[in-house]
Amino acid sequence: MLSSLFALMVSLLLVGLTATTGARFRPDSWYRELSKPNWTPPDIAFPIAWGILYLLMAIAAWRIYMADDSALRTASLLAYALQLLANAAWSWLFFGRKQIVAALADIMVLLALITIAIALFFQVSTLAAWLMVPYWLWVALALALNATILRLNKA
Repeated sequence: MLSSLFALMVSLLLVGLTATTGARFRPDSWYRELSKPNWTPPDIAFPIAWGILYLLMAIAAWRIYMADDSALRTASLLAYALQLLANAAWSWLFFGRKQIVAALADIMVLLALITIAIALFFQVSTLAAWLMVPYWLWVALALALNATILRLNKA
């Protein structure tokens, strides 16, 4: 097993890599012209929220990695890795490809994977599971926003 500090650095690196799609595919004039609900968070909320959430996620995954080796630990890390992939895909689908429907499908899968990860995390580390809850809440809000933007912008 990796040393604790090195494992934390790897965990931070993995969420950093995931965040690169959000940094690469950002809101542009297309997004600004879309009809959005009045409860859409202000643009500044997104990088702040994601910065905090990615830090919490990295710490949660690190705590799981540092737990005793078990089938639950392995399953937890697999669910976490899968949700990182779905997370990375969303910005590319929504902002990069401008595919609101595909992004909605992705974020529904993402929320399901986060739910699975949290359920597994609870069996390995209660603290790690709770660290993932704000992420679940933010993605649930993002799913509602994605769905509402789709509804408001149907041609």
